[in-house]
Amino acid sequence: MSDFLNDWLTEDTCETKENNHQRVWNVLVVDDEPDIVNVTRLTLNSFTYKNKTLNVQHAYSASEAIEIISHSTDLALILLDVVMETDDAGLKLVKWIRNELGNHMVRIVLRTGQPGYAPEKSVIVDYDINDYKLKTELTAEKLFTVVIASLRAYDSLWSLEENRIGLMKILEGTSSLYRISSLKQFASGILDQISLLLKFPPEGILVMAKGMQPDTPERLTIIATTGLYETLEADEQGLINQPELTHNIALAHQNQKSVFLHPHDVLCIPAHNGHIFFIYFSPIYEIDAAEQALLEIFCERMSAAYDNYHLFGQLKKSQEASVVAMASLAEHKDEDTGLHVLRVRDFTEAIANELLQNGHFTDELTQGFLSKVGWASILHDIGKIGIPDCILQKKGKLDSDERTIMETHARMGEDILFKASELIQGRNYFSIAADIAGGHHEYFDGNGYPRGLSGEQIPLSARIVAVVDVFDALMSERPYKTAWPLNQAIDYILGRSSSQFDPLVVQAILALVTEKRLPPVLCEYYGLGKH
Repeated sequence: MSDFLNDWLTEDTCETKENNHQRVWNVLVVDDEPDIVNVTRLTLNSFTYKNKTLNVQHAYSASEAIEIISHSTDLALILLDVVMETDDAGLKLVKWIRNELGNHMVRIVLRTGQPGYAPEKSVIVDYDINDYKLKTELTAEKLFTVVIASLRAYDSLWSLEENRIGLMKILEGTSSLYRISSLKQFASGILDQISLLLKFPPEGILVMAKGMQPDTPERLTIIATTGLYETLEADEQGLINQPELTHNIALAHQNQKSVFLHPHDVLCIPAHNGHIFFIYFSPIYEIDAAEQALLEIFCERMSAAYDNYHLFGQLKKSQEASVVAMASLAEHKDEDTGLHVLRVRDFTEAIANELLQNGHFTDELTQGFLSKVGWASILHDIGKIGIPDCILQKKGKLDSDERTIMETHARMGEDILFKASELIQGRNYFSIAADIAGGHHEYFDGNGYPRGLSGEQIPLSARIVAVVDVFDALMSERPYKTAWPLNQAIDYILGRSSSQFDPLVVQAILALVTEKRLPPVLCEYYGLGKH
């Protein structure tokens, strides 16, 4: 894109829309003969095209014209003399406009009274102009023809350019919506993109949907609002005190297509899962056919983005369900754990986020990791399904041989989860869970099992769960022990910082516990008082 267009596009959006829908065409007459300028202005003042009059400016030299053009982004036409302060001043100005300024939109018509200085054939070939006329042949009628043809060409170019810009905004904007992780983000993205696409932000936008409430699928659900519509409410009949808008929404629903009935335009975005989204906005001007076409493309992209979000959500829930099912197998074997794994999940997520907020392990604590590590931690003891019941459910202390067998659950769980992870491309619940299962009994100083790893050789996920697993076990009552008091559990964890546990993880867990910043269910379970 040219520098000129970049400058134009970065102007204030309100000003941009005003320029595009202004009621005048801006024309610049550049000629060193005052009489020619005056006659031209007088003639052009009576012209109209598409119900717009002409705003005619003038310059008596190329240098004056440069000053005017430099501060104008909406010139439609330049009627340009060739010979002014120099014999080729007009031609040099053409090159400056096209090459240096980068403005390829303005139409340029060369007018000359001395064709010998600028032969028509060579000028048309060598310079990016749109017409070449002798001053003597430009009667009022011919001037009218030249001007209207130039304005028509300019208008068509801007329509094409605006459509191209609109399509680029749709492509750029909706690509980000393919990465959304919540319905709120989806609605927020719609609000942002509508404002950008229309170039002139409406006074408000309302995003609604049907099918979001299983018991009353026909009821409108308001998802997001801006501006004037922030106080609107809906009931079983539609939007309260908004009969015309409710009617247009019903019309869009019935026809499964957008309704453009200014000022109550309603975009319709049907999704494959039965949900239907409606976007209402009231622009200050009537949406034209080109903009309607762009908005329809936008709706199609939004529909695909939402379907992608929904399918991703279903896939995520399927993986989570698989994790829960596998964890249930382990719990069935080890009845002592109860809700232990769910507390481990919530505590693990809290610590991972605390570490990130404190600026630790930022390369590892990505959004993908944060969204999976809690659920993955549920499977930390999945390997216990391979441990004999007589050992797993023994009420007393294990002897050395039994302890050796019990310790095999770490490698066993890692192997099971690693094989499952290979069926799914990329980093997933099972690959993270494999790291946790195989590493949460490793010690930070290298004295743990099964491999004797130390420090950051142990996966971060396993270092987090190592602390959480022990803390929750200490704070929980088991058939062979009573729950420890909070201060004793804290002292135990502190006493093993840098030996058994990662000191940064210990810092994080202690901050969350002492400052009572854990999820409410954990605060209640650990007796931390009010959250």
